Amino acid sequence: MPTNLLQEMLAEREWLLADGATGTNYFAMGLQSGDAPELWNVDHPDRVALLHQQFVDAGADIILTNSFGGSAYRLKLHQADKRVRELNRAAAQVARGVADAAGRSVIVAGSVGPTGEILEPVGALSAQDAAAAFAEQAKALAEGGADVIWLETMSSKEELQAAGAGAAEAGLPIVATMTFDTNGSTMMGVPPAQLVDIYRETVPRLSAYGANCGVGAADLIGTILAMHDKADTRDVLVAKGNCGIPQFIDGEIQYSGTPDLMAEYARLARDTGVRIIGGCCGTTPAHLAAMREALENHTPRSQPDIDQIVERLGPVTAGTRQACSHDHTQTPDEPRRSRGGRRRRA
Repeated sequence: MPTNLLQEMLAEREWLLADGATGTNYFAMGLQSGDAPELWNVDHPDRVALLHQQFVDAGADIILTNSFGGSAYRLKLHQADKRVRELNRAAAQVARGVADAAGRSVIVAGSVGPTGEILEPVGALSAQDAAAAFAEQAKALAEGGADVIWLETMSSKEELQAAGAGAAEAGLPIVATMTFDTNGSTMMGVPPAQLVDIYRETVPRLSAYGANCGVGAADLIGTILAMHDKADTRDVLVAKGNCGIPQFIDGEIQYSGTPDLMAEYARLARDTGVRIIGGCCGTTPAHLAAMREALENHTPRSQPDIDQIVERLGPVTAGTRQACSHDHTQTPDEPRRSRGGRRRRA
């Protein structure tokens, strides 16, 4: 049976640092708007490897492969839907090479994003066809050397479950995060607490779950806060928030978050019980280095309430505030109420 590096590292460490943004940093390296980053895995593998290396040098314990849009449905937009295995396998191989040369344990997480299609019954894509596309991608990532399949930026329950079913065919641990960017819920109306229910229903059991992207760092922590009370003490929560708020400046999207803000975001994530912490859009290696230093030197505080999050990170949307309206007073090391029997992780 293959080793589960994620489980091993979580058994040894209180927290793990995941990497930062892919697209934001690739644009700074020459990626053009409208181009598929996944093509860089074969056209410019040196640039892909460089960003992975920069994140590892900044302290990342987990690096996500350059394969977010690597499903046949997304690649079809670039006439590359017949290249799923090639591009995803290459993505994992590039990341694997950097991880293996790090001189310490670094997890390669095979990034899998949404198909861009709407699943039945609202849309036309069947759960079976979606699962088949996710399986094709996940198997290629596993073949290239991924340790984990990392489902991210999901917005519908149906697609997350199809992704989980497809990813399971790769035989690797699975992590899943949803994006809560629409008045405190996902675009398809899933509130944060419902992700905990989806986690309980997913077979095989997810190794970790949480939130990524979204509106900004404050909303991301608010989202996790809303999940926390419903989560089991054994659940591993993931926070991978955007670097502040996006702003359109001089014809480009820029994010408002400073290294100091992202350092405080990382500390608040730990105070809220999160064990896997990283950055999403706008997060550079410099931001990640500040997060690593903050986590290494952090003395756990009591769990923040929504007002403390706003005070330290800035405003949240009304929907996030509503989701966090009940009282939270635990520290991250205090036991949460167990809601059922022992839960097996992949």
